[in-house]
Amino acid sequence: MTSQWIFDGGRPCLDLVNTLRDRHRGGRELLTAPTALVEWLVLAGLIPRPVPASLASMREAIALREAVDRVSREEGRAADVGRLNRHARQAPVPQLRLGRDGTVHRRLVAPDPIEGALGALAADAIDLAAAGTVVRICAYHDCGLRFADTSPKGNRQWCSMSRCGNRAKARAHYARTRGR
Repeated sequence: MTSQWIFDGGRPCLDLVNTLRDRHRGGRELLTAPTALVEWLVLAGLIPRPVPASLASMREAIALREAVDRVSREEGRAADVGRLNRHARQAPVPQLRLGRDGTVHRRLVAPDPIEGALGALAADAIDLAAAGTVVRICAYHDCGLRFADTSPKGNRQWCSMSRCGNRAKARAHYARTRGR
């Protein structure tokens, strides 16, 4: 398991976008193999357990990730919107199941777990774009993660206060006190 997964985007689709790190320096890919995609999907809670994935699924996840990034930053093209819509049609649909004891249970059904997870991510991106939520890029100088700014004043700067916010404040404090 990689310890590099970060889930601070505020939305699953932005957490997917954040699987490409260091975009400001050309990018560092974390989805390097189908097993990495499956690991991320499990940790993100999009599939319950590891399942086989193909190289084609991984490539499609990466293409979806980039489409989500462009659409969330309002730079999307018609092809990006089409990709989101195509994937969203594969999102798991809720169905009712009648238990042996007569109780009703809700479950999500998808034809393929990977396609269903990518569909759920696309549907989340559609909801994010339609809601007009502001997507920001972390202000810390070497971070660059994307996050949904849902702060009351709409002025959140860092992907996470516990990581980048604290580092920025510590750095500013050190700069102020070093001059004394």
